[in-house]
Amino acid sequence: MEKTKTSKKVLLLTQTAILTAIIFLMSFTPIGYLKVGFVEITFLVIPVAVGAILLGPAVGTFLGFMFGVSSFIQCFTGSFFGAALLAINPVFTALFCIVPRTLMGFLASVIFRGMYKATKKGNVSCAVASLSASVLNTLLFILFLILFFGRSDYISTMMQTTFNTDSILVGWNGLIEAITCTVIGFGISAVLLKLMKTNS
Repeated sequence: MEKTKTSKKVLLLTQTAILTAIIFLMSFTPIGYLKVGFVEITFLVIPVAVGAILLGPAVGTFLGFMFGVSSFIQCFTGSFFGAALLAINPVFTALFCIVPRTLMGFLASVIFRGMYKATKKGNVSCAVASLSASVLNTLLFILFLILFFGRSDYISTMMQTTFNTDSILVGWNGLIEAITCTVIGFGISAVLLKLMKTNS
């Protein structure tokens, strides 16, 4: 019994480590971000959503945190938008990068578990949780951006230019992320969930 528990812990740690490695691999290669002007469409929600669905709230929270850490590092390594926020307030920038992503990972897992408990349908629960992860990432991003930087000249000016090209791209940002995360996140998590059930 004790050996089985140890094996499960080792497996969980291994799975978490693999997903963490994927997050950082995607963060620092073109796989993770599609950059158009100052707009950055991120696909890093996908491994967080998969981990949150398959491995539970604790792992979802941890992976969201690692996503946030990688986003903060991006502020120093080529993100124009992140560098601009860093120049305004480094502490707020760190919180802005990390807190929303951490919450997203936790909430995506909670939503999956709630849906699965209510419906007993893995595919539906995976789809809803994957979509929720992307939507939460976008909504929390905007909420914390306004909370921490809403009064800054940089963000105020950006918010006033509602109909310029960059602002239109921001709208497409959330849509593309939602579609991508829902399709790929659902596909991966649904297949792996069935495999996990079969093996158990």
